[in-house]
Amino acid sequence: MRPILMKGHERPLTFLRYNKDGDLLFSCAKDHTPTLWFADNGERLGTYRGHNGAVWCCDVSRDSSRLITGSADQTAKLWDVKSGKELFTFKFGSPTRSVDFAVGDHLAVITTDYFVDRMAAIHVKRIAEDPEDQVSDSVLVLQCPDGKKRINRAVWGPLNQTIVSAGEDTVIRIWDTETGKLLNETNEEVGHKKAITSLCKAADDSHFLTGSHDKTAKAFFQLWDMRTLTLIKTYTTGVPVNAVAMSPLLNHVVLGGGQDASAVTTTDHRAGKFEAKFYDKILQEEIGGVKGHFGPINALAFNPDGKSFSSGGEDGYVRLHHFDSDYFNIKI
Repeated sequence: MRPILMKGHERPLTFLRYNKDGDLLFSCAKDHTPTLWFADNGERLGTYRGHNGAVWCCDVSRDSSRLITGSADQTAKLWDVKSGKELFTFKFGSPTRSVDFAVGDHLAVITTDYFVDRMAAIHVKRIAEDPEDQVSDSVLVLQCPDGKKRINRAVWGPLNQTIVSAGEDTVIRIWDTETGKLLNETNEEVGHKKAITSLCKAADDSHFLTGSHDKTAKAFFQLWDMRTLTLIKTYTTGVPVNAVAMSPLLNHVVLGGGQDASAVTTTDHRAGKFEAKFYDKILQEEIGGVKGHFGPINALAFNPDGKSFSSGGEDGYVRLHHFDSDYFNIKI
């Protein structure tokens, strides 16, 4: 399995996202310009210029026509995927951390950080069909109990009825999107012990996976009554987890991370454990790893067809891996 090395960013990667068809890959980095690639051969198609700060997150609409990005420049922007044109800017008074389109693409959930006198919050915005009709008003604003802790990820639950959020206060929360009420949250026994860095949903929305600096990733089952939050599995690694992804094809999860960037220069790249580790989702056993990055892995994404995955690192590279045929026959 030879990776395709994609060099389009000058700063560390922060996020990767495939479109629903799996033919396009979007990458975000601290260098202000989200980039679009062909997911098959890693050819760069173009960039989206307009942000003035690190871009933390992005999401693409189901028909691959719109892109939404969240940035440290205190804005979230809507883009036309094909032309690269900026369609609309949502302005906040604090950095934007996470963005996610709802099913149907008529709503988006956006999280903002604590900044000066503004508390960390989750905003739900209506997305207009016609950019001319777009307004910046929030349909709903949710405040976490500890407003000074960052909300690193917020995603839509099944059928857009809930929002799942997680962040620095180590608690995963489920919110009702109609009323804004808090429906459920994890307790200290089953939850993470340190900041949650990443959250990834299964293809069918039935469960999700979280990664944390406490060196574990946990799979939670969110049943359809949306009141329960059951821990199913815990995957333990020896390093802080920055990114998690789930295979849509096989029962595999992949975790990426590594030692903190500030401590990296003092160690050999082998000691830093900068590899993407694959685990059997059911048995929780490590089944392999993919090395290559010269720094912590900050972003991971599986292609929706399950036949390739990509990783983005502190080294500024995106590495695109197409699996060999023997990967699909791994037996434990």
